[in-house]
Amino acid sequence: MEPRRKFDERYLARQRWARAGWVYGTMLALGVFFIGPFYVAFLGSLKDNPLEWPFRATFAQVLPKNWAAAWKLGQQGAGNPLLGGFAPGALIPFEVTYFVPAGTEPATPTVTVPERRAGAGLGAIFDEVQASDYAQVSPVEEVSRRPARVGEQEGQVVTYRFTISYPRGDPTASEERPTAPRLPLDVEAPRGQVFLTATLDPNRLERRGRVASWDSAAPGFLGYTFKNYVRVFREARDPNTGSSFFLRWTANSFFVSLMAVLINLLFASLAGYALARMYLPGKGLLFALIILLMAVPQQAMFISNYLVLRDLSLLGSLWGMIVWIGIDMAKVFLMKQFFEAVPREIEEAALIDGANPITTFFRIILPMATPALGALTIMTFQGIWNEFFKAAVVLSGQQGSYTLPLGLSFFRSAYGVAGDWGMMLASAFLSMIPIIILFVVFQRYFVEGVSTSALKG
Repeated sequence: MEPRRKFDERYLARQRWARAGWVYGTMLALGVFFIGPFYVAFLGSLKDNPLEWPFRATFAQVLPKNWAAAWKLGQQGAGNPLLGGFAPGALIPFEVTYFVPAGTEPATPTVTVPERRAGAGLGAIFDEVQASDYAQVSPVEEVSRRPARVGEQEGQVVTYRFTISYPRGDPTASEERPTAPRLPLDVEAPRGQVFLTATLDPNRLERRGRVASWDSAAPGFLGYTFKNYVRVFREARDPNTGSSFFLRWTANSFFVSLMAVLINLLFASLAGYALARMYLPGKGLLFALIILLMAVPQQAMFISNYLVLRDLSLLGSLWGMIVWIGIDMAKVFLMKQFFEAVPREIEEAALIDGANPITTFFRIILPMATPALGALTIMTFQGIWNEFFKAAVVLSGQQGSYTLPLGLSFFRSAYGVAGDWGMMLASAFLSMIPIIILFVVFQRYFVEGVSTSALKG
């Protein structure tokens, strides 16, 4: 009997471990399924060509050797290791290495600093200091040559070096020479030579690999690794003031979302408490009307709301968005359900102690509603932060008053036509950061609020 019992115990233990393995394996698969697209999109926002196929998880922007090189080149170019640039007094040594097949005599590549605008969309309409007007390239020198084998082909590896400088100019001149934000660089190899590596990996290889091209040879760490994110702030600017559109849209979204949160925290909690505790004539009918309004889509009422905002001269204004948002009936429902779960004995004890209804609500009941208020905060902020339809109706045509969803739509029309998907992905990820932070901070309250809102005491 004893061996039989031990066998049964081992069998049951294996069954438990098998079930646990299936559960955790399923959860892991679901996590990869849902998080995988975000991971791929984030990597795409770092790439020069997000649409490359086959997709690679290892590329120039994620290699530590390029991080170090970009940092050093940014320091040499403008004394700015993060964002780089090309300032007077810059002295930038640069090396490129080629494979030369056997039977081919190595030839010196051609180095040029081209005139190149920032990019597509809004970046193309602004004038910027061109490094090509001030850069001086030293003669290209061969520094090493050694036999090598690449694949099945014999040959030699040849390394060339040159220096890009920015003379300071006449110290007695009345005007100082400007700093260029970027140092574009093209290195063209003679036919037959194959590019291998360089001080900093190029952004792209053109003309069947003969031309190695850098958007900036002194980019700095952020300017190279997070180039598209830097472009979001540098290129998307107001043509009239030169200020960053993206920063303004972010501030607009924060303003509208925070005002919506404050309005809903105050009025939804007051309305929810009144429906849950106070004796009002027709309270049941009013609550039924609230449920009915929750079922009516906003698109069905936008014409009447639009006409009201037009008559109030609030179209094109952030205050028009705030007035339209008003109080969300779903938030009133959430608070009502929570307050119904609060024991009445607490309010009766406060009444015995001499507290009036207002004191009872603000000093006793409302502090107890922290979980529901946390859920209300994150749901309201997230909903308004991502609100597109109402923003499109109220703010259409006023680029300076756009919120982030409208701004992202503008990016799609301005940069999507040119195929500049990297910048569009970067702007989308930047718009997600506040929501992620808010959810991490209020996650505990959100879970508690959702669970307790369904209770009824």
